[in-house]
Amino acid sequence: MRRALALAASPGVPLHPNPRVGCVLLAPDGTVVGEGYHRGAGSPHAEVEALAAAGDRALGATAVVTLEPCNHTGRTGPCVQALIAAGIRRVVVAQRDPNPIAGGGLEALAEAGIQVDAGMLVDDAVALNRSWTFAHVHGRPFVTWKFASTLDGRSAAADGSSRWVSSAPARRDAHLLRGLCDTMLVGTNTVEVDDPQLTVRDDDDQPLPVQPLRAVMGERDLPEDRRILDDQAPTVHLRTRDPAQALATLYHDHERHHVFLEGGPTLAAAFLKAGLVDEVVAYVAPALLGDGRTAVGQLGIQSIDQALRFDLVDTTVIGKGPEANVRLVLTPRKES
Repeated sequence: MRRALALAASPGVPLHPNPRVGCVLLAPDGTVVGEGYHRGAGSPHAEVEALAAAGDRALGATAVVTLEPCNHTGRTGPCVQALIAAGIRRVVVAQRDPNPIAGGGLEALAEAGIQVDAGMLVDDAVALNRSWTFAHVHGRPFVTWKFASTLDGRSAAADGSSRWVSSAPARRDAHLLRGLCDTMLVGTNTVEVDDPQLTVRDDDDQPLPVQPLRAVMGERDLPEDRRILDDQAPTVHLRTRDPAQALATLYHDHERHHVFLEGGPTLAAAFLKAGLVDEVVAYVAPALLGDGRTAVGQLGIQSIDQALRFDLVDTTVIGKGPEANVRLVLTPRKES
C-alpha cells in the first residue's frame, strides 16, 4: 500500500478535479506484476493502467489500491468491471470513495466473488486527497483563508495603500499555495478597489499554464475593465452574499473542492461567522501601522470569552533578513 500511495503522489499529477490514486498488482507469490496511477481527468484510472501493465499476469492477482475502485461510467469506464474481467482474486483498498456517484465498488466486487478489504493506511490516503475527500463528505469545498498583516493586524495603511504588507518571499510562497487550490475567491469590493488578476504566477511573475477558477462573490455588477475578467483564467461571478450558497454552487455546478479565500475583511468575516473557514494561512510582517484596515471585519464579538480560537498547526519563517515574514497555519478549534 505504501508503494501505491507513492505512485498516487507522483509529481505532475493535477490535484483536481479527480483524486490521486495509485494501484499495485501482486501475483499469488507476492511479486509485483503491474503498477499504475491516475494521471488526470480523462486518462486511464490507476487500476486500468496497472492491469494493462500486468496483462495475463493479472489473473488471480491481488489489487492494492489507495481508493475504492469506481463503480460508475464517467469519462472512463468503471474500474470494478475491469478488475472483474481481468480475473482479480482480491482487492485491498485504503479509503472508501466518499463520492456518492462513484461509490459502491467494494460491494460490487464482493458480489462478483472477489475478496475485499478496506482501511489499510486510510489516514495516509485521506491526507493525499484532503480537499477532494472533504468536499465530497461535506458537500462543499474546503476553505483556506489567506491574509497578510502587520504585527498589529493591519492589512492596509490608513490611506488605503497595501502594496506590499508582506515580503516578496512571502508572496512567492502564497503563489505556491494558490497552485494547490482549484478556486480563488474574492468579493466584488476587492475587484473594484484592488483590481486583482488572481492568477498563479511563477518566480519570474509569469502565469502558470493551468490556473484555478477565479470566483467573485457579490450582487453588484463588475466593471468590464477589471483584470479578473481577462483571458488568463476562467472566471465565475457568484451573485450572492451567502457564503454557504457560494460554496454549494462551486461544488455542485463547477466541481470545485478547495477554495482559497483572498477577499477583504468583510468577506472574511462573513465566512468566519458562518463557520465556513477550515484553515487559516496568515503571513505576519514585522511592522506596525497603528491604524488602517484590519485583516477581518466585525465578527459580533463583545467579550474575550467569545473569541474565535484556533489551533496552531505550523509556524515557518519565510525569507531572510529584512524580508523575513512568519507564516502561520491554523485550524479552527473545535468546541469541547
